[in-house]
Amino acid sequence: HNKAAVQVKEDMKKMVQMPIPRPRIVAPKHTKVFGVSLFELRNQGLLEDGVPLVVRRMVEHLRKHLHQEGLFRVNGNVRAVETLKQHLEGGGDVNLLSESDSCTVASLLKQYLRDLPGGLVVVTVQQALIQLYQVRHLLLQLPDVHYSLLHYLCHFLTLVESSHKDNRMTALNLATVFGPSVFQ
Repeated sequence: HNKAAVQVKEDMKKMVQMPIPRPRIVAPKHTKVFGVSLFELRNQGLLEDGVPLVVRRMVEHLRKHLHQEGLFRVNGNVRAVETLKQHLEGGGDVNLLSESDSCTVASLLKQYLRDLPGGLVVVTVQQALIQLYQVRHLLLQLPDVHYSLLHYLCHFLTLVESSHKDNRMTALNLATVFGPSVFQ
């Protein structure tokens, strides 16, 4: 008995000293978010309050750079924009603050809007919206996910415009930059 008890005790010591095996963390599979409809992103659970999570991450980063001159006017490095896009879609942990400058993130946000199938303001609403009659009523005719993203984006661009003395992004400049992407 003593020999067996000693052996069990030694085995227990060894087990305690062994590292606990942790389940391997598998990176999420490649999730395409650029060029994907808002409806599809919603079905995949990639929206929060109707706004794509990737857009929220970019806007949260850009909020910290509202005073940067040329925000949205100065393009980011094409290769850096593409690399950031691949990281965001690859499921990797992307720290926008340390890995990307604001021009790169701003360029990627513009690309996201350009790549949105059918544009943000859908064709069936565009002409009426341009005429500006009963804007609120017309905006409510947008699909709910499109309305949510447009509302969120307009709120953010209002913040950008409020710092136009520093960043030179007046309402006209923002309309020039975002108009073609929003009204495809």
